[in-house]
Amino acid sequence: MNVLRTPDERFAELPDFPWDPHYIDDLPGSAGLRVHYVDAGPPDAPVVWLCLHGQPTWSYLYRKMIPVFTAAGDRVIAPDFFGFGRSDKPVDDAVYTFDFHRRMLLDLINRLDLTGIRLVCQDWGGLLGLTLPMECPDRFDGLVAMNTAFNTGDVPLGDGFLKWRAYANSQDDLDIAGLMQRAVDGLSDEEARAYAAPFPDRDHKGGVRRFPRLVADRPDADGAALSRQARDWFGREWDGRSVIACGMKDPVLGPAAMKHLRRCIRHAPDILELPDAGHFVQESGIPVAEEAVRVLR
Repeated sequence: MNVLRTPDERFAELPDFPWDPHYIDDLPGSAGLRVHYVDAGPPDAPVVWLCLHGQPTWSYLYRKMIPVFTAAGDRVIAPDFFGFGRSDKPVDDAVYTFDFHRRMLLDLINRLDLTGIRLVCQDWGGLLGLTLPMECPDRFDGLVAMNTAFNTGDVPLGDGFLKWRAYANSQDDLDIAGLMQRAVDGLSDEEARAYAAPFPDRDHKGGVRRFPRLVADRPDADGAALSRQARDWFGREWDGRSVIACGMKDPVLGPAAMKHLRRCIRHAPDILELPDAGHFVQESGIPVAEEAVRVLR
């Protein structure tokens, strides 16, 4: 496997991201690839916020929410998917499958022996992350879902997503800094460069290119059957508490998608609406984190 590793100097002096990197390179299902994760807060805390990013971001996305969780005395684990952030990046786009990403998450949870998990997810962090609690329900106690969905393949994809996928598929070397500044009002040049730091050239962007193509558009798509099982499990068996938040300006996974998600989750509360937030809710995520600490503790 041809694998790239973003040079460390690309991550120097990231604004508002003071956490030291942590790595594991021997997860059972990951062929020796090195995965990076943020590990903040007390290592023995009974509550662990597992923060999963989406596309084309990385754990930098959670820099505003992590301090809220650690101020409550809790631990935060925020991994980078393979192909993103400080994690290793296979060059071949075909390596990035639904199971490839999901296997890493399950192996990481088991290796770190995480319990008392509050799953915090958005975009692909949810499409993948929402399949995890049914696999090890004794490890999960809470859910924070933001502008995401179940990857089931039996629900029509919205026009906003179809437009985004067509655009993403046309961009072999996506301008990530430019995309983030268009999507997030007020994002500084330094913050935009931090989002782009893991991706010095197109060869580092296999994971970025692949994610839009993995969204299930038919029932037999990769991960769709498993995601339908997860949807049914959340509707029938989930007994944890939940916070459902929506960036109301998101044209891809906005209010309609989040209303559908809420209906799928047993005992889900009313949606916490963020009128000025778009797809990348974490950029306006401090009130979401504060509500999660209040509700899920």
